[in-house]
Amino acid sequence: MQNHRHLGILAHSAEGAALSFQTFCREGFTRLGPHAHPDVTLDLIPLSRSMPYWESGDYHAVRAILRESAARLAAAGADFFICPDNTAHLAFELEGEPYPLPGLHIAEVVAETARERGHRKVGILGTRFTMEGPVYPRALAARGIDSAAPNEDDRRTVDTIIFEELVNGVFTDASRAAYRAVITNLAAAGCDAVALVCTEIPLLVTADVSPLPTLDSTRLQARAAFDVATGARPMPTWRGGPVEP
Repeated sequence: MQNHRHLGILAHSAEGAALSFQTFCREGFTRLGPHAHPDVTLDLIPLSRSMPYWESGDYHAVRAILRESAARLAAAGADFFICPDNTAHLAFELEGEPYPLPGLHIAEVVAETARERGHRKVGILGTRFTMEGPVYPRALAARGIDSAAPNEDDRRTVDTIIFEELVNGVFTDASRAAYRAVITNLAAAGCDAVALVCTEIPLLVTADVSPLPTLDSTRLQARAAFDVATGARPMPTWRGGPVEP
């Protein structure tokens, strides 16, 4: 493992961070052998510290909290970080002091995969902050891909289920059916894929039940991070702030 890079997982919600951690480690078991994976450290500041700032729209305050986590990962010896929380990237992309270690931007990984798979219009399924924010439309448009968010009622349904159920580890058949209906509406709007860009959604909506092909942001980013850690992918250079075109 001496030639492998140390990954830091900058967590923001527990369920999604756990899936990211598990995916990264299991990639090692598959590709490196039993019990093997590059070093990985996970840091999680309670989401309760950030939620009041999300609700008030003070994303700079969220950025500062996330930077605390990044500093702790750097102090633990991490070479680079991923944040499996899509909404957090609204704060990451703000102008501000550079982060103490480079990060692999989740939307860039998802948009890159969408282009590789030949998708032309991608539905965005995540928190209301993500569905209504600029992160994914920008990343997809930079690769010539159109995007669409659910209608207002569907956005409300998706967001409520995320914060009342998914982040608390609650996954029900009724909510799965509700998400399937939202994805069906995105398909009717011309989408040929759906980006599952809240880290917990892939735990509820799997590829075999989705009406559209899925882009699982959590697992895609974790596997890309594994490639970085093992040298199969270049080290990222982004340290927060606006993403260069």
